[in-house]
Order: sequence, then structure tokens, then C-alpha cells
Amino acid sequence: MGSQVSAPVPAAAAIAQPPAPAISDASSKPKPCCVCKDEKAKRDECMLFSNAADPAKDCKSTIDQYRSCMKGFGFEV
Repeated sequence: MGSQVSAPVPAAAAIAQPPAPAISDASSKPKPCCVCKDEKAKRDECMLFSNAADPAKDCKSTIDQYRSCMKGFGFEV
């Protein structure tokens, strides 16, 4: 009987696949609740536990970090 050595498949043929159908922008964009979780937690903690008269002013830097993170994912907060 013959040898059972098979010829290797060229890498390009193994990887080549038909192009995926175009995905709409809305379906490829993550949900706002699923991104920037750490920044959101820091912002919420700062706002909730701030002893300042104006927590928004006191937590401006953490709020700005959260906003810039969300903007990076295409959300306007």
C-alpha cells in the first residue's frame, strides 16, 4: 500500500475566505453599557462619595476621562 503523506495546503488557500457581508455601523458599535467600565465606576464613586458642595466640579477630571473614553467609541456624553 502507499504512503499516507498528504501534500500541505498552501497558507493562502487555507486563510482565503469570501469577504464578510458589510455590517451596518449600528450593529458593529458596542453598547454604551459595555465600554469604559473602569472610568464609569471611578466617576460614579467620585460623584457619590464626594464631600464637596459641588461634586460635579470636584470630580471634573474623572468625568472628563469618562467622556473622552466614551467619545473614543463614538458616543457623545
